[in-house]
Amino acid sequence: MQKFMITDTSDVVRKVGKRILSELDFLVSEGASAQEALACCQVDLPDYIIVDSGMEGALDLILGIRAMENGKAVKIYYCVVEADLKKLMAGKRAGATDFLLKPFDRKILTAVFGNRAIAA
Repeated sequence: MQKFMITDTSDVVRKVGKRILSELDFLVSEGASAQEALACCQVDLPDYIIVDSGMEGALDLILGIRAMENGKAVKIYYCVVEADLKKLMAGKRAGATDFLLKPFDRKILTAVFGNRAIAA
């Protein structure tokens, strides 16, 4: 089973995302802050992670994951509220693999990650 982490300051976003991704057969963990997520990643690196761009320390979290052993293998999705080119480029420079628009829902998460869980 592939491991997935959702990092967002919103309890609701984490809860909804966890429910949907768990149904897609991911083992899902949560991080309420960049520091909490980084500490969890140091113990058990996920295969996928969603990083909320509005969270304090989001770019540092991405850089921290990329600096870890096997950190380059993690698929990091930088979650933005709008397609702000400046924010997208900052995420890409930090090492984000791809982007998600927020708010996401079942349809979006299933379209993006549904086949990946099955392929594992």
